[in-house]
Amino acid sequence: MQATIVTLPGDGVGPEVTAAAVRVLRAVADRWEHSFSFSEALMGGCAIDATGEPLPAETLRACEQADAVLLGAVGGPKWSDPSAPVRPEQGLLGLRQHFDLFANLRPVKAYPALAAYAPLRAELLHGVDILFVRELTSGIYFGPRQEQGAAGESAWDTMLYTAEQVRRVALVAFRAARGRRGKVASIDKANVLASMRLWRRTVDEVAREFPDVSLDHVLVDAAAMHLLRNPARFDVVLAGNMFGDILSDEASVLAGSLGMLPSAALGTGSFGVYEPIHGSAPDIAGQGIANPTGTILSAALLLRHSLGLEAEASAVEHAVEAALAAGARTADIAPDPVLAVSTSAFTDRVLEALPEAERGR
Repeated sequence: MQATIVTLPGDGVGPEVTAAAVRVLRAVADRWEHSFSFSEALMGGCAIDATGEPLPAETLRACEQADAVLLGAVGGPKWSDPSAPVRPEQGLLGLRQHFDLFANLRPVKAYPALAAYAPLRAELLHGVDILFVRELTSGIYFGPRQEQGAAGESAWDTMLYTAEQVRRVALVAFRAARGRRGKVASIDKANVLASMRLWRRTVDEVAREFPDVSLDHVLVDAAAMHLLRNPARFDVVLAGNMFGDILSDEASVLAGSLGMLPSAALGTGSFGVYEPIHGSAPDIAGQGIANPTGTILSAALLLRHSLGLEAEASAVEHAVEAALAAGARTADIAPDPVLAVSTSAFTDRVLEALPEAERGR
């Protein structure tokens, strides 16, 4: 297979973890005899510094010509003023809107080898394997401009959803559940919000098309509690933009570190943007100690969803798990700083495990 991949390393540790994932993708290409071409472009704070824009037109053009985009992280103290007219996160939101990437997949898996690093008792983590499907281009983050604003001591945002916006992301969740344990938990606040009553009605309509998938409606505050008391109850979690953002970040602690988790932003076609869910971690940038797992697993999602390479994606995921089981630890998941390995050394361990992961997948 031939594929063109654009990398947007971004800010902070973004370039370091992106480089690690590219190493893994190149190894996959060599091992399975694919041809992956890579090009790099600016987005986020570095793009603001260079061009004045968080998402330059040149970057958009490069992404339009690509099969997939691999993103590092954006932001940092230099650009942290939330009232600034130009901010790094605008590049990320703009990318999602431009390509209508309405479905955000955020898998959360608890690894037995890392149970000690999660804040929950180990027995609560047994069997935790959750796929969050978050609506990504609507809701309160993208409310109509004429219905957002501030005046004096008041400010307001509008959470707007249409039935079609809910339906299309619900279809992603139910189809995913068919290939998993056949359960969808739809998160809302239908007892208070009109937009969430529309959400619930529309999800019910979609559920009737999937009689083999069970549906459970869960209020968002109850879902937050259940994620800590009984996380293994969840299979596929379907949520709106804001609730999905918050709950999936909460669930990240189940994996032991925010650095462990990948994500995919998908639309109706095969094109997607893939990134770890962590931020730019400016406090450790340039030290070579960032955990690349989330970005490497994002590369696995890229192989699966944009390139259709399931065997290769599965091998990468198994190689990561094998490296962790063998004791490879970056600083965020090391029991002792002396035992921690660098970003590059951890990636080496994943690459060493790849041949065996291919045979044993």
